[in-house]
Amino acid sequence: MAHRTQFYINGEWVDPQSGERLDVVNPATEQVIGEVALGGIEDVDRAVAAAVAAFETYSQTTREERVELLSRIVDVYKNRIPEVARAISEEMGAPMGLAMAAQAPAGLGHFLSTLSVLKRFEFEEDMGSSRVIREPAGVCGLITPWNWPINQIACKVAPALAAGCTMVLKPSEVAPFNAILFAEILDEAGVPAGVFNLVNGDGPTVGVAISSHPDVDMVSFTGSTRAGIEVARNAAPTVKRVAQELGGKSANIILDDTDFSAAISRDVFGVCTNSGQSCNAPTRMLVPNARMDEAAAIAKAAAAQVKVGDPSDAGTTIGPVVSAVQFEKIQALIEKGIEEGATLECGGAGRPDGLNAGYYVKPTVFSHVTNDMTIAREEIFGPVLSLIGYEDDDDAVRIANDTSYGLSGYVSGQSDRARSVARRIRTGNVHLNGAPVDNKAPFGGYKQSGNGREWGRYGFEEFLETKAIMGYNE
Repeated sequence: MAHRTQFYINGEWVDPQSGERLDVVNPATEQVIGEVALGGIEDVDRAVAAAVAAFETYSQTTREERVELLSRIVDVYKNRIPEVARAISEEMGAPMGLAMAAQAPAGLGHFLSTLSVLKRFEFEEDMGSSRVIREPAGVCGLITPWNWPINQIACKVAPALAAGCTMVLKPSEVAPFNAILFAEILDEAGVPAGVFNLVNGDGPTVGVAISSHPDVDMVSFTGSTRAGIEVARNAAPTVKRVAQELGGKSANIILDDTDFSAAISRDVFGVCTNSGQSCNAPTRMLVPNARMDEAAAIAKAAAAQVKVGDPSDAGTTIGPVVSAVQFEKIQALIEKGIEEGATLECGGAGRPDGLNAGYYVKPTVFSHVTNDMTIAREEIFGPVLSLIGYEDDDDAVRIANDTSYGLSGYVSGQSDRARSVARRIRTGNVHLNGAPVDNKAPFGGYKQSGNGREWGRYGFEEFLETKAIMGYNE
């Protein structure tokens, strides 16, 4: 990869205005694997100027032209999936099996679903004597995280391109190399100069410069709730649109009429997937009080089957968490759970046996957790499950909704009853009986999990403005 210390601006790989760089660390070995350039305000200004200039022509392209462009991106992306998967595994620790099966293909999935939406979307409709037109929102600032990196890049870039917007992307500086590959894919596919621009850097510098820039019309941000609040503050003086996908603390209600062994074992693996680094992870498992010990035994046995190890080992279930900072945060929260009186069923503080280097975390299960404990309130972002007891369906719904977050929810049980409970959970998504995510359905949250939606038609519409032309049909 030849462009790790450059930015992609106005269709060219360019050197940053400053020489500041950041080491990128492989979390499995704690060794430096390369450097990434850190941008500044001047780099953002240059990228935004390119996007502004490109918007004049790109916003006027036809549906057919944009369909052709996205189709070319799909073709190029398919050929680069193994390379993207290797980069993601190396820089953020995902096992190669997960990187090849889910992480890298997720980006392709969003381009395919967006392409399907674009081909059928009605951009104009008549209302009486008026014509209502949906047109591109403008220059978009896209700020993305490290946990599912190419997924979160593609689910913003694909609809922005399809809508006719131009953009500046700031990926996470913790795992930036996959984004550089992504920029190479778009360049090879022939995205017009200035339509897509990439500036690497940190949040306090590049993130702030993008979210506060007067020529950026919209910011789409995925990350922590704390950082999302700052993005909104920075965007407020210019009254730009802000779409946010933020943190989560999702409840997973196990109803008493479900197969406990199957549901709990399945969902322990769900919590641990990607080393627990998913904003929609089902980390609060709600079980009937009378069956707490039974549920805990099943969860403990399932956690014992999760193999922590080298991401390149075919037998590895989960690799390390992404960084020393993340590792220390998780360790502190595990210690807090013990301190506050939760029952530690398995796992706990420290690295798994035999792993003396790398940011590896033991799959950890706490039982007899109450919803006021820190581990039930804060997003841990690690392979840590909290079992919380409930008395009846009403109590389960009350506990599920007793959180500042509202990104996702999970319910396992007989269909009609599970559907009824799902309707009462205040979240943007609910998974019934282990149903997977669906990139054609809207993804996003209530409350402090953000605003706006991504994926499919709803994500596409976030990048459109609505114009009414009165008297058009007279």
